Amino acid sequence: NSSVQISPTGTLILRHFNLSGVYTCSIVYKLTAMQPDKKLKIKYLIYAYSDPKNYYEFTARYHAAPCNSTHNTSFQKTLLWTLSKLVAELSCEVTLMKSECHHVKMQRRGLQNEIFFTFSVASSDREKHNSLCQQSACDATHRLNKAKHLIERFFKQQVQVSRKSSKPLPEIYYIEGTLHMVWVDRCYPGYGMNALIHPDCPECCVVCSPGSYNPGNGIHCLRCDSSLIYGATKC
Repeated sequence: NSSVQISPTGTLILRHFNLSGVYTCSIVYKLTAMQPDKKLKIKYLIYAYSDPKNYYEFTARYHAAPCNSTHNTSFQKTLLWTLSKLVAELSCEVTLMKSECHHVKMQRRGLQNEIFFTFSVASSDREKHNSLCQQSACDATHRLNKAKHLIERFFKQQVQVSRKSSKPLPEIYYIEGTLHMVWVDRCYPGYGMNALIHPDCPECCVVCSPGSYNPGNGIHCLRCDSSLIYGATKC
């Protein structure tokens, strides 16, 4: 069918397959026209690979209104909208992972309210379909790094504006020095990294073999003796 091709030099090419497992290649051939047919069966164990899901995870703290105040909720929506708009042209998406308001005891100021934000910035891969996009500029890692620099600059500008302003600080404001970020590699459900089984590509996400599974965006396939399929997402 259209997913199987044989090149002029005899190379067998499989395209667009999505089922991992044991493949049997049956060949019938003659060395010369006068000789009887010869048969050969070759078995291949084929694993599906996928690129890891990469994203930046950011954490930041803001001095906040009282924790039950609607001002905090309104500010959170505005902040996420601003960050999303900031990286939209890079085909990156901002997702709020966690938002918590706490009473924090300060050494000289007593108790104050703070919002702890955790959000991720990931590539949406829409730019790959843009024919005008240059290959290097379309690379997901390249776009994510540009998004990271834009977000860093955004938080630095908030500090600079606060320092230059002669007005009192607003009720909700960014706490300088609390922005932190980590680069995260994750595999999609049903895939995991395994340098022992796949030493040729230790950083690739490979489909979980029978006897293992990955339920979520983890890194490795977990052991499960009752799992009898490739790419299991539950035990």
